Amino acid sequence: MNSEYLAELTELLNVAQPDLGPTRSITYRNVFGAVGGYVDGTIFVSCGAFGVALRLGPETLETLFAEDGVEPLRYFPRGHVKKQYAVLPRRILEDREQIRTLIEHSVEFVTDG
Repeated sequence: MNSEYLAELTELLNVAQPDLGPTRSITYRNVFGAVGGYVDGTIFVSCGAFGVALRLGPETLETLFAEDGVEPLRYFPRGHVKKQYAVLPRRILEDREQIRTLIEHSVEFVTDG
């Protein structure tokens, strides 16, 4: 597992959602050279050479893709687009309130509440 991606992902989750770990089962696995974060066994976030991507519902994705710098996730340059994911620009990752809300939406989406 790539320790750099794992460190970035765990730091992001610890800062944005410090209560997530104690209330849910959070695990990490390799995903096509990236590190995937899983909540209760379902992937909800990924960190790799592309940056950080969250798995989100259609309405949240539609809103996000209207913003500058938000991109669809591709694990490989010519690979297929992962339709439920948005790669977030640094400005969103550094906005504590926005990233906290987006992580909440992601967890709710993959766990059905």
